[in-house]
Amino acid sequence: MASFADLRRMMVDCQLRTYDVTDRAVLAAADHVPREALLPGELSHLAYIDQPIALPGTGRALPAPMVTARMLQFLEVKPGESVLEYAGGYGAALMAQMGAQATLLETDEAALALAKAAFARDDVPSVEAVASLPANAQFEAVLVSGACEIAPEPLFGHVAPGGRLIVIEGHGRAARAMLYRHVGESLSARPVFDAAAPLLAEFRKAEAFVF
Repeated sequence: MASFADLRRMMVDCQLRTYDVTDRAVLAAADHVPREALLPGELSHLAYIDQPIALPGTGRALPAPMVTARMLQFLEVKPGESVLEYAGGYGAALMAQMGAQATLLETDEAALALAKAAFARDDVPSVEAVASLPANAQFEAVLVSGACEIAPEPLFGHVAPGGRLIVIEGHGRAARAMLYRHVGESLSARPVFDAAAPLLAEFRKAEAFVF
């Protein structure tokens, strides 16, 4: 059987590079971070498939590796930057491996416990995992690891002036990755590529009442 290291290399070569991921720092991080650490042991064999993976016992799922990697490529994370991932944990580990000071904000209690266990491993880059943030906490780059049917406005205040936030907005075939930049007093957004990811329940559209 192939080792996890072999599976990581195959993921980088056969999924990321073929999905227009060319950033050397992103590719190197993906080749190093053990994605299986973010999964329960019984699902570790699925760590490098090119599909999202639901985290049992939580309301979360890890997006497909190629989606996370391409979002990070557009986010242009630099060493020393203060960065945030909302939900998940794999993206925060990748950014930490790229030299950033990474924080994971995870409001799902079971998913937070799973991430903390992963970050306690010696082979996983150091990431601070929290259930909430101070209102004035700001980051130079924010990765939202899940799809949102509505704009994730509660996270906009955590984007520092000049900072960036990337998120998949929409669901199904209409979904696309949107890159926000904090310029002046507001955030401006532009679509950067079509993508899909598991929906974050807290950013669903409210269901309209029908008579």
